[in-house]
Amino acid sequence: MFSLDIIPLDESIIPLSEWISDGIDWLVLNFRDFFQLIKLPVELTLHGITQGLTALPFYIPILLITLIAWKASGKRLALFTLLSFIAIACLGLWEATMTTLAMVIASVVFCGVIGIPLGVLAGRSPLFEAVMRPCLDAMQTTPAFVYLVPIVMLFSIGNTAGVLATIIFALPPIIRLTCLGIRQVHPELIEAAQAFGASELQVLFQVQLPLALPTILAGLNQTIMMALSMVVIAALIGAGGLGSPVVLGLNTLDTGQAAVGGLAIVLLAVILDRITQSIAKK
Repeated sequence: MFSLDIIPLDESIIPLSEWISDGIDWLVLNFRDFFQLIKLPVELTLHGITQGLTALPFYIPILLITLIAWKASGKRLALFTLLSFIAIACLGLWEATMTTLAMVIASVVFCGVIGIPLGVLAGRSPLFEAVMRPCLDAMQTTPAFVYLVPIVMLFSIGNTAGVLATIIFALPPIIRLTCLGIRQVHPELIEAAQAFGASELQVLFQVQLPLALPTILAGLNQTIMMALSMVVIAALIGAGGLGSPVVLGLNTLDTGQAAVGGLAIVLLAVILDRITQSIAKK
């Protein structure tokens, strides 16, 4: 009689890991130039933002971000932003913070450029949304560390590789919430615009996107938060910034160093979160 006990559950029956490894090796061997071409615009954008932030005297970015916080939310957030950046500078983490901020900005720019059009397409096409949904589910549920190995093999190590991993990790929220915002626009408003002779593009840009903007900005806020968390993890593949003292503190069991790096990350995250939330509310 057939028994399930003969199945070796402690061994791999389907060599999926070998298939994936072989597939990545094949991509690296045959499409290295293509992946370098993908890497180039990200590298140039990141380099430009990093140079712009680090070349300026430290007080200019502080004043600019404080002014943005004041215009977005008011005096309380502006004061908190000013004191937070002064504290970060006093902790000796100014350059690392600017590197992290540059990586987050570069990641969010590419997430917006890629994610908002995909979200609009998903919001206007049920078929496209049905195709995108399982892909987004897989991207959001895959552990962050899993992204690092193929990214290193395809794009090497460093800040640019960290940004590419961050883009993949932080992309789903902006797509999902853009799709949600487009779908939440009341059909009667669209019908009214079409009744007055508006074209499809006019309906999109003058009705759907303005009404969906708060939801899209909420997605942008979530993308920024996820980008910050992934940028820290990307320090494991050679990305600089505030993730470096955290990883170094973990490797050397230096609690103080890890805590200081974590504190700077928390302060930066709170500032970015409050600014984007305030803009979304307005």
